[in-house]
This record gives sequence, C-alpha cells and structure tokens, in this order.
Amino acid sequence: MAFKITTSGDSAINVVLSDSISDEASKLVRAAVDAIDKANIPGVKELVPTFCSVMVCYDPVQIGHALLVSQISKQLESLSLGEEGTRRIFEIPVCYGDEFGEDIGTVMAHSGLSEQEVIELHSGHDYLINMLGFLPGFAYLGGLDERLHTPRLDVPRTSIPAGSVGIGGAQTGIYPLASPGGWQLIGRTPLRPYDADRDEPILYAAGDYLRFVSITRSEYDRIAAEIEAGTYRCTVIEEGPVS
Repeated sequence: MAFKITTSGDSAINVVLSDSISDEASKLVRAAVDAIDKANIPGVKELVPTFCSVMVCYDPVQIGHALLVSQISKQLESLSLGEEGTRRIFEIPVCYGDEFGEDIGTVMAHSGLSEQEVIELHSGHDYLINMLGFLPGFAYLGGLDERLHTPRLDVPRTSIPAGSVGIGGAQTGIYPLASPGGWQLIGRTPLRPYDADRDEPILYAAGDYLRFVSITRSEYDRIAAEIEAGTYRCTVIEEGPVS
C-alpha cells in the first residue's frame, strides 16, 4: 500500500496514509496502529492516530531514525484493511435542549427541522472516533448527518461547561472539560469523558464508537448523582463485524 513517512522533530515520525479524511482513511490508520503495535519495535513509546496519519513517538537512544523508518515500512508494506473486527460502542446519555442546549434553536433554524427531529437525527447514528485531540478526551467524530451541519458561532464562548454536546460545521462532539469553544450547543451529558482520578482517565479511544442516547432532566440528575457517588457504569456494547 502507498504511504509516506516524514520526520516530526527529533523523537517522532509521521506515517501519512491518506491525503483526505474518509472512512477508508480511518480504517487504514487503525490497521496501521495495530500492525505497528503488534510489531513491538524497541524504542517506540507511543502511537498517536489522527484523521489520516499515525505519529510514532520513539526514544532515539534506543533506536535510530533510519532503523525505525525501515522497521515501520516493513510492517506497512503488506498492510490491508481486512475485515472489521469487534467494535466497542459507548452509550452517551444526553439531555438535549433547554438550558443544556441553548443553541438547538439555531440548528433547527439552519436545518428546517423540529427539535425532536434534530434529537432523533443526532442520536440515531453510531459515530466513529477518528481521533482524540484539542482537550484530553475530546473525540473527533465522523458521520454527522448532513442535515445537521451548522456553522460555528461567529464569536466563540469564553467558557463552555464540561459535558456539553455541540455541533461545529460537519462535526459533533463532547467538551470533556470546561473550556472556550465555538460549537453550537445542543445538549449535555452527565458522563465524564475525562477524569484524572480514573485508572483510565479517558473513557474511550480512537477507533471506538459513540452512541448518543436522549434522556430526560430527571434521568440526567440521577446519573450525575450516581457518577458523583462512584456507582455509575457507562454502558459499553461490543458488536461483531457489520455484514
């Protein structure tokens, strides 16, 4: 398969697998990560998948640049997509609209849809996590229905509450921490995509899927209380290959 390897500083290389964002590019990235990871190349410290490439961070004391490039190239020469294996789907409860989704009216006006139609469209699809970035646990998701594509705010907010679910152009996602942002807010989840006190601080990984589930305000409050008490467990569904 075709790929390109570029240098990224003195302790990382970038393996470019595609020049455009697509489902196939995402699958290639995940296949490359799996192939490199299984090779157990000495000196490789971390693999960082993105939309179209994989950054390979390494210790130059343990392995030189030329040898690393050679080893990586050997692993990827015969890379193929094959069949998609079991996928993990994380159910994300979301309370849409009202004070949690102050911009849902903007999405309605832009799309010509009712609030219920916006909610049904947004929660009626499993979203592939193409990559994580911007903030710890911020998932860049693929697959937002074109009818929901809505421009970002002209003037970004200086602070958005953690758990806010928004739409920015052709993408949707969750703000895992309070931060500035310019996406249109349509709801909020009580889940914590990032929690520094967890054994695994980030709830999910690139290659997993998110499934938004509409909940009421009372359900939101109940789940939030359970999370605070440490008794809530996120629902994770494992599904085999889609035929």
